[in-house]
Amino acid sequence: MAEIVNKVAQSGLITFNLEEHLPAQIKGFDLAPFLFQGLILKEKDFRAALKEHDWAAYKNFDVCLFCSADAIIPHWAYMLLTSYLAGVANSIHFGSIAECKKIIFLENLKNIDTSQYADKRIIIKGCGEAEVDTYAYVEITRLFLPVAKSLMYGEPCSTVPIYKKKK
Repeated sequence: MAEIVNKVAQSGLITFNLEEHLPAQIKGFDLAPFLFQGLILKEKDFRAALKEHDWAAYKNFDVCLFCSADAIIPHWAYMLLTSYLAGVANSIHFGSIAECKKIIFLENLKNIDTSQYADKRIIIKGCGEAEVDTYAYVEITRLFLPVAKSLMYGEPCSTVPIYKKKK
């Protein structure tokens, strides 16, 4: 009986899974509950509330600062929040959770050492458990183009060619 050969394993293809670079844990910090009558930030009350707040709840999270109320929040309020979260949170960003997820995801991708993919045949995994937005596919393509021998999208058994280095 002939041995079964895994041709995909022998092909030298490298599957790159974007899901592995998604932000791990994101937590939002909404300033709305700290507003007087839902409209006004009173400095003295705000500072007192921050001193009493449980900052340990943000340990090992990427934190997104925002205000869900239609209120004018001074810049210093976000600066003060950042000073409390520094050293507790993994990272601190301003914006909605969706905006922060994008910022962190792009940072994670930019931190990839692309030199390990030099002259390799790379498949960007297309389907998975988590939703990966188009911006991530654009960014990883931009990062791999200068180093990859070829770039494909999909799964090893069914790929869509994207790029092949000219000889």
